[in-house]
Amino acid sequence: MAGFTGIEWAPGQLRHALVSGTTEMLPPDAGTPAVSRSVHYGLFLAFEGIRFFVRRGAGGLEVVFVNLPRNLERFREGIRYNLDHPQHELVPTADRLVELFLGYLGHERLRPFVEAMARDGAQGYLRPFTVDDDQSIGVTFPADPVIRIVAARYTSYLGEPFHGVTIPWLVRAVGVNGTGRLKLGVNYLLSVKAVQAARQVRPDATTALFLDDHPERPARDRLITEWDTSCALVALRGGRVVRIPDSPLILPSVTVRGIAALLARDGVAVEERDMSYGELVDRALAGEVVTVASIGTAGILNRCTSLTLLGDDREELGVLRADPDADTYAALGRARAAYWDVYRGEVEPPEGMAVQVYPL
Repeated sequence: MAGFTGIEWAPGQLRHALVSGTTEMLPPDAGTPAVSRSVHYGLFLAFEGIRFFVRRGAGGLEVVFVNLPRNLERFREGIRYNLDHPQHELVPTADRLVELFLGYLGHERLRPFVEAMARDGAQGYLRPFTVDDDQSIGVTFPADPVIRIVAARYTSYLGEPFHGVTIPWLVRAVGVNGTGRLKLGVNYLLSVKAVQAARQVRPDATTALFLDDHPERPARDRLITEWDTSCALVALRGGRVVRIPDSPLILPSVTVRGIAALLARDGVAVEERDMSYGELVDRALAGEVVTVASIGTAGILNRCTSLTLLGDDREELGVLRADPDADTYAALGRARAAYWDVYRGEVEPPEGMAVQVYPL
């Protein structure tokens, strides 16, 4: 399954209580009560993934984010979804979240960690998440909602080559509930189950491609949504890519916006539209699909080596095999490199990528 390699966690985590407003630094392995609604029922489990880069500027260490306001908006939406209406006033403002992030990364306990990141040019991953610290298993909204913040450096996520399988018989989220567009713990069990199903088809599969929430319809008529833990970008011959638009079933990806902007600047035509599974199958079998890329915070962009296409009765319709010699395939690789170089300050960001730099 998709995962991190070379990961090293920061030596501490931050706890911010929404009711009292208190903030404290905890040990990196600090836990939460075993009798918590979050542990037993998944209530008040929302999270965010934020890429960052630490560098040494003229005034000392500084941390670089790209399109951070979109991460903050997504995280605040996830928190709000998990709270009762009267509790919505507890949701921190975007500015307050930035203060918490900077207070955490700039804390003296993390100083050696972030200094080493700046020295090594390492990739950084910030993971704020929510949990109910109230000692109760009542099936109610949280009584002691808190935000925890942890950070890590790592080498890669998912990586290439990787193999995927389409799983039409499982549904990641149901649009009417509005959970598919949020980073909630309730969405990810199905992601793991889908990859499990993919490995029964192909043992070396690491990802599964989901279709929409209408399994009663023929698979060919349904729409492509996401990979199990990332957004999908379909690369076609002739310098074109199809970006699946945001919807209640799809997480509004922060990374895909930047990748699309970089591709457009490189002369690649980016079409934002729905794509039916039937269209993907037909184009793949006709040799028109170069690859289906995985786009996400941690991995940025990875190009699928092969995608096994299954039908309604789990029969194999064919296999989409990537074409590394295609111009569009190379353009995706350039976009991935440029995306990270924007953080380093080595590439000018295109329109659609906003860089935020803060002193630590």
